[in-house]
Amino acid sequence: MTPVDALLAAAALHLGFQMVVTGVVYPALAEVPDEDWSRAHDAHSRRITLVVGPVYGLLAAACLWVLVSGPIDAVVLTSIGGAAVSASATAFVAAPTHGELGRAGRNEHLMSRLRSADRVRLCGAVVCAFFALSA
Repeated sequence: MTPVDALLAAAALHLGFQMVVTGVVYPALAEVPDEDWSRAHDAHSRRITLVVGPVYGLLAAACLWVLVSGPIDAVVLTSIGGAAVSASATAFVAAPTHGELGRAGRNEHLMSRLRSADRVRLCGAVVCAFFALSA
């Protein structure tokens, strides 16, 4: 397996994961009745962490492998940029917003922020996978 093959595999895994979060997990979470919100959100947070860590860990490892193995072209850098966008949206917006949702409960402002971060993550995952496939 080459570093670019690893990037493609990790990018595909990440895109699949992100599509499930965007298309299934967050819509289901949004439908939870207010009286069940705390329980459902806490369970979501515990469960999703078990998947987020390995997916982003593999993606980061693949990106790092590509960067250190060289040479690097614009297509590969664009793929890595997509991964960086997704990871940044997760670390700096989605994760803190989930923390606020856990403390303050659900409100439309926080849910809107979470959905926006999720759209950014999905776009980053698409860019990452598309350009990894093109590399």
